Amino acid sequence: MPSAATPDVDDFTRTYWDAAAGGRLLIRRCRACGKAHHYPREFCPFCWSEDVGWERASGRATLYTWSVVHRNDLPPFGARVPYAAAVVDLAEGPRMMTEVVECEERELTVGMELEVAFRVEDGSSRTGSGVRVEGGSRAEAGGGEVPAGMAVPVFRPVRR
Repeated sequence: MPSAATPDVDDFTRTYWDAAAGGRLLIRRCRACGKAHHYPREFCPFCWSEDVGWERASGRATLYTWSVVHRNDLPPFGARVPYAAAVVDLAEGPRMMTEVVECEERELTVGMELEVAFRVEDGSSRTGSGVRVEGGSRAEAGGGEVPAGMAVPVFRPVRR
């Protein structure tokens, strides 16, 4: 069973989470109105059409806003503080809630260019150990409270 911090994977969202485990960020695009959206839904939040499909996102985004969290008692977040909870504008248009990693708080700026990475959980959500950020390949790891290999999209500054 997923922890409070782990997304619930069901038949509909499995495609999204499998892609993330493979280092790919997916969004949904409506075939009726053409608009992209995120989080994954079975219908378009703009025109209510059910004619929507998966599309690979570029992985590029800009920082819209953030808040640095200094205290969080929920596992696995307590071991990660401080961290930057953020909202980013994906290059395809949708906004996405995420985390900015590999960046000092003082370096965060509205509009900064970001790229997707993936936080891979190895099952150690209680302590925060065994968590790493990868640029794209899936990591294989052992079991535990958080599903092994669960990859969650996060963003980091674009490396030049």
